[in-house]
Amino acid sequence: MANLRTLKKEIDYRLEEVVFDCDMAICFQPSKEKEIFDVMQEAVEARNSLFTKAMNPAEPHNRTLVRKHYAALRAEMDDVFGKLFEKLSAINGAK
Repeated sequence: MANLRTLKKEIDYRLEEVVFDCDMAICFQPSKEKEIFDVMQEAVEARNSLFTKAMNPAEPHNRTLVRKHYAALRAEMDDVFGKLFEKLSAINGAK
């Protein structure tokens, strides 16, 4: 990780991708607007949670622990947003 600013930008970018995909899904399937909107809300909650974790490492004065914290945060970000995309795909795939 280069720096905290880059990590926060990446979190925001992932959120924008989920929201954009949700907007497109609502355009093509307006009957599923409620379920898709719930995915959007989960994405915003995940973004806020990740930002809180990014701004508050457990041990800010120990560089090794901070690096491990941010590595775990990056893995969590991939997992959380991946699950949101899978959930959106499942909603779109259901008839």
